[in-house]
Amino acid sequence: MQSCAGGRSFGRARRSPRAVNLTSSFSGFAVMKSKILLAVLTLFASSTIVNAQKSEVRVTVYNDNLALVHEMREIDLPKPTGICSFRDVAAQIDPTSVHFKSLSHAAEVRVLEQNFEYDLVSADKILQRYLDQKVQLTTKQGNTISGTLLNSFGNVVLQSEDGAIKILSSSEIVATDLPKLPEGLITRPTLVWLVANNGPVKQKVEVSYLTGGMNWHAEYVGVLDEKDANLNLAGWVSIDNQCGVTFPEAQLLLVAGSIHRAQPQRPTPKMMRTMEMAAGRSDFEEKEFFEYHLYTLSRPSTLKDRQVKQIELIPASQTPVNKEYAYDGSRDAKKVKVTLRFKNSKENGLGMALPAGKIRLYKPEGEAQILVGEDFIDHTPRDEELRLNVGDAFDIVGERTVLSTRKAGDRAEEIDVKVEIRNHKSEAVTVNVLEHFYGDWTIRRETAEHAKKDATTAEWRLSVPARGKAEVTYTCFRTW
Repeated sequence: MQSCAGGRSFGRARRSPRAVNLTSSFSGFAVMKSKILLAVLTLFASSTIVNAQKSEVRVTVYNDNLALVHEMREIDLPKPTGICSFRDVAAQIDPTSVHFKSLSHAAEVRVLEQNFEYDLVSADKILQRYLDQKVQLTTKQGNTISGTLLNSFGNVVLQSEDGAIKILSSSEIVATDLPKLPEGLITRPTLVWLVANNGPVKQKVEVSYLTGGMNWHAEYVGVLDEKDANLNLAGWVSIDNQCGVTFPEAQLLLVAGSIHRAQPQRPTPKMMRTMEMAAGRSDFEEKEFFEYHLYTLSRPSTLKDRQVKQIELIPASQTPVNKEYAYDGSRDAKKVKVTLRFKNSKENGLGMALPAGKIRLYKPEGEAQILVGEDFIDHTPRDEELRLNVGDAFDIVGERTVLSTRKAGDRAEEIDVKVEIRNHKSEAVTVNVLEHFYGDWTIRRETAEHAKKDATTAEWRLSVPARGKAEVTYTCFRTW
């Protein structure tokens, strides 16, 4: 099994066959554990193969505990297939968001599987791996005790070869002797790929992912003059990085505004995650089954314990979309919503029945991509239309004003309403203005023609010039 190396230190550690033999004059089992961990870290550091080449890092930070990391490294990819470990990723990475691409030989490289390994080394975990195995302990008095480890939490329980049980107080143990370093432990969170490579070994790759643990906010200081006529205003931004990794010499982008985040429908277990991807084709066969749709993987795949695996369902396809702006002032006084609309049809490059799930939307910015929103879609058959809520427009603002309300009887009223849309963008936009009415209603007067979308909703399409505004005023009579 091969390992790749490059960029900031990464590469899979080679396990040493030698024993870990530790003694200490300090008392306490906690001291013994710290000595174990120190020795293990030393072994990892001495056996990891690293090619110290500089990486290019771009970090886009959002206001709501979110960052998009975009990194380019030169690495060695095994041929024709093999394992490649990519270290120094954020501890709070969202593994489902990882995107990998070879910049030098994209058509020659496939990522068959991706594992996010975060079972980090610790003295407790090492001892847990040795349950039901032979260990050797040293006490304060210098006595050596050997046996099969039955328990390592609190007091230590050993079983000798004749079946006798020894219970040792953790405060009496100062050292342990283990036959070898256990398999499967790592020193830092790592992405591990199974790659198929028909190109050269050395390639430049692009990796991007979302991570939690990063925030930014602005602070301002304003100083008034003596007459309160002028304000001296200074502003600062603070970037808080708690994601678990350092980004040296990173290009930094800060996103101001509210993007729509798809909220999880159920809690995600804290476990290792895996992704399987295929370039240019789907490894699933989709077909109708009873009143459902069945997706069958055409090849075997290992499902490990403490792991969530992902496999590509639909290869990258290009489809036309329509961007729409909508203002619903009775439900959100200021915000103008941004939506994308497209059809799941073969003519539009899609056409497979889409299972329900989260969609993340990105937009290119230079050599990288920036997240612009997320949404959930429901199970969507072929030839159905999808509408994605992207977020709120930053530079388009709505304002709804009730001008007057008049009673027209015990169960009737007449209302005058003005809706104004202000566009601060450098281009003209069209905004759909939505109003909701209940009972029997009629628009008696209006400055722009409306369309009746359903029994309770009227819609006006306002063309708003660049850096300008537009408004509609209407009178509605309703009974109930």
